[in-house]
Amino acid sequence: MNRQQRPSLLVPPSALATAAASRRSFLRSAVLGGALLGSPALLAACGGDDSGGGGGGSTKTVKFGVNEAKDSGPAYQRMKGFADAYTKKSGVKVSANYVDHNTFQESINTYLQGSPDDVFAWFAGYRMQQFAEDGLLTDLSDLWPIDGMGDAFKEASTSSDGKQYLVPYDYYPWAVFYTKSLFDKNNWQPPTNYDDMVSLADEMKGKGIAPFAFGDKDGWPAMGTFDILNMRINGFDFHMSLLGGDEAWDSNEVKKVFETWRNLLPYHQEDPLGRTWQETATSLAKGEAGMMMFGTFIGDAIPDAIDDLDFFIYPQIDPSIPADSLDAPIDGFALASAGQNQDAGKEFLKFLGTAEAQDAANAAADAPMIAANENASQDSYSALQLKSAEVVGAAGHIAQFLDRDTDTDFASTVMIPSIQDFLKNPDDIDGLTKSIQEQKVSIFGS
Repeated sequence: MNRQQRPSLLVPPSALATAAASRRSFLRSAVLGGALLGSPALLAACGGDDSGGGGGGSTKTVKFGVNEAKDSGPAYQRMKGFADAYTKKSGVKVSANYVDHNTFQESINTYLQGSPDDVFAWFAGYRMQQFAEDGLLTDLSDLWPIDGMGDAFKEASTSSDGKQYLVPYDYYPWAVFYTKSLFDKNNWQPPTNYDDMVSLADEMKGKGIAPFAFGDKDGWPAMGTFDILNMRINGFDFHMSLLGGDEAWDSNEVKKVFETWRNLLPYHQEDPLGRTWQETATSLAKGEAGMMMFGTFIGDAIPDAIDDLDFFIYPQIDPSIPADSLDAPIDGFALASAGQNQDAGKEFLKFLGTAEAQDAANAAADAPMIAANENASQDSYSALQLKSAEVVGAAGHIAQFLDRDTDTDFASTVMIPSIQDFLKNPDDIDGLTKSIQEQKVSIFGS
């Protein structure tokens, strides 16, 4: 993904302190009563690529579980860059286990309870916390503080017991993207409030352009729209409390979110469940749509249009709630408690959090990420990435995205089908929210 780095501290420490898969592939449940949705053979810690050899207990080898398929593009290149740089620096072989993203997501719970790799790629937020609480992750508190990462990243790596279980390596914001050429051609300006956004959408429709490119075939992209509407209508604290299981989904606050979304649906492309996010991004690049609510990695699908892309933060809706909250998921590395080489794994993790390691990963890839370490070089960043860093740095509150800020089972088995049901039938909001609430109680217990 094209993910960007900050010029200084990502956000104030309080911004991520309250925050409880990847945006690029369909999230299925990682925990379904321990059931494996994918193939354990594909995700088993077997090493076996050109980055190293076997001998999981040897201090000269560390096993590395990667949620990217081999030769799959920039994300794979960055992970290989991490591994190769560590071997060159330390002399320790990195036995990398490259698995396609979807299989990794689907199989992670069984993987961690079996014979996992030592170090593996994972996410901040509730999803990290769940595995930490289940005893599947090793405490990494002795690696913190990490030079170049402030309190915001430390809080994002902290579980409910106050200990750290993650070493971040990148992040990326969600915002409203558009092409500068289309806006310049029509003398359009990014809207600064909700009414202006609706007026702009009306003008786009009048020109035969779908105001919002929109596709939810993969299940997770529409979560970004729910997140931002909830934060703009009910505020960050309510949003996080709702996803944490402490608010009712059939409340008037949640109904208002879906009502607002229903009013906006006519400005979105029709039949979103038949369109992938890549197809959606392509329609934006072609000028068939005017705007798209998405993550910065949108550029992965439309690399030829990357220089034409710009974005604005979703505007304010409720005048009493500042438009200073957004989703900016953080990716990182964790140490599996069942990994066979704990000491070697921790030494590898020490390296992975450094600016040196994150620079090496970017140097190995066709497209750079926004490094989590603020001391990493920005020389290869695009203007879009630099702007992303500034926007995230100025944010008052940061969320990790719906499927990272709530129970994994709830996100995948309740929210994905519920949002898709809403997109098919947006008029039964009472029935929708009642159903979500009933399922929420069965999962959270209240």
